[in-house]
Amino acid sequence: MAIVELLSLSPGFLITVCVVLGLLVGSFLNVVVYRLPIMLQRDWKSQCCEFLEINNETPDANESSAKFETFNLAKPESHCPHCGHRIRPWENIPVISYLILGGKCSACKSKISLRYPSVEFVNGLLSGLVAYSFGATWLTLALLLLTWCLVVLTLIDFDHQLLPDDITIPLLWMGLLVNAIDLGFDVTLYDAVIGAIAGYLSLWGFYWLFKLLTGKEGMGYGDFKLLAALGAWMGWQSLLPIIILSSLVGAVYGILMIVVAGRDRAAPMPFGPYLAGAGFIMLIWGSQLNELYINTMLG
Repeated sequence: MAIVELLSLSPGFLITVCVVLGLLVGSFLNVVVYRLPIMLQRDWKSQCCEFLEINNETPDANESSAKFETFNLAKPESHCPHCGHRIRPWENIPVISYLILGGKCSACKSKISLRYPSVEFVNGLLSGLVAYSFGATWLTLALLLLTWCLVVLTLIDFDHQLLPDDITIPLLWMGLLVNAIDLGFDVTLYDAVIGAIAGYLSLWGFYWLFKLLTGKEGMGYGDFKLLAALGAWMGWQSLLPIIILSSLVGAVYGILMIVVAGRDRAAPMPFGPYLAGAGFIMLIWGSQLNELYINTMLG
């Protein structure tokens, strides 16, 4: 009965449901983006200390998390990083609570970053766009998970220049699974497997070529795994457009940051956000872009 009801939803109602769901999930994504890197750093530090047989006494670099012995996606409960005020349920309604509170903590009146409602709002829009593009299908549910993971990876890479294996590797296997059971994405399992392999090896090859020529590392291994995951979801045919789109957007953004913001040319710039953005563009408009490319090339 639940499946029948899902498939019988009107397009407008389905989009509305997915936008609201995206807003709610966006609130959780903010938690993941902030806490997962700290959790990973704690785990890495613990492993290093255990390997070196030394006491793990160095506190977290993040002062807000250093005072909590248990720190994961569930504990401690959401709180103000300035005064420790526990955020109550009515203060955590996506976007709306931020507007009602005037962008400030209800206890200490410290400013709340505009990024939190922005992530919720954008995630809601992206979720609605996925629903509009693919309708009431199981594929839509899978692509919503992909979209949410891309949002998290984008923000973590911007903040820490890190694409966690905890997300990229499961994302790769999910892509292969979706195409193995054929949810209607029109990507064969063969194309998905070749896409995963070619996605990883293409950037891996570029990495070593760049390093041999310049002696520098042009990108990280997380970028290889992210492109492999996108290849697993969308097939090997999507890889070249994704690389071209991400390179163009990354180059334009980099030039603007150098010219407008005075960014140091030698400063490293994360590539994951541009891969994720190009991947989402191909997810929604891939067929139209491929058709435009073919028509342009063939006249």
